[in-house]
Amino acid sequence: MRLFGLIGYPLSHSFSQKYFTEKFEKEDIIDCQYLNFPISSMDQFESILYQNPRLEGLNVTIPYKEKVISYLHEMSAVVKSIGACNCIKIENGKLTGHSTDVIGFERSFVRNLKSWHKRALVLGTGGSSKAVQYVLSKLNMPFQVVSRAPAGNQISYAAIDKNCIDQYKVIINTTPLGMQPHTSAYPSLPYASLSKEHYLFDLIYNPAKTVFLELGEQSGATIQNGHDMLIFQAEESWEIWNS
Repeated sequence: MRLFGLIGYPLSHSFSQKYFTEKFEKEDIIDCQYLNFPISSMDQFESILYQNPRLEGLNVTIPYKEKVISYLHEMSAVVKSIGACNCIKIENGKLTGHSTDVIGFERSFVRNLKSWHKRALVLGTGGSSKAVQYVLSKLNMPFQVVSRAPAGNQISYAAIDKNCIDQYKVIINTTPLGMQPHTSAYPSLPYASLSKEHYLFDLIYNPAKTVFLELGEQSGATIQNGHDMLIFQAEESWEIWNS
């Protein structure tokens, strides 16, 4: 039995386990299993590998996409560039890191882009944010990173006013604000300044429509959640594990 899984914490609302379990059933893949490995600290990671010697691949989610880097033996050029990994291939004890976040986000994101979507605000600074920044750079779209504790060229949420919203027609939420079970939370923005020219993308998929997206929709903005992104990245993970 081939074994795959997901590390992160918490994993009570994991998309991956349900998706892969259904995929195996639907495609009549009878020799594979996908398990959740909720670990409250990266100190538990090596014991997961030791206790599950059949593991061939792992997905990595919040909060370990950056912390897992030090455990890798090799990594893709993208992982080296962004410093974040969400997919690991395990072969003969060797861990190779990949970023399917980049592929998943790009494929989902570009479908709703319009000619006036020239600049983006990126909310958050974690591993997912780094994947988003990589894609925006690839697309030659200037962006501004927003943080609760800004450093370097980042700005704070308090700095986002109507003028800023007018300049940045794309707003991407990479934070967990609004994710189950804390569905009433949302990034602090001047939502009244949004227009039908704006494009709001939320990497969260549960709930399907966060307060962030609801407020954008009320202003006529184009909205997109992270569900399709997760499907794209899951299928890319499967390709990597079987290559």
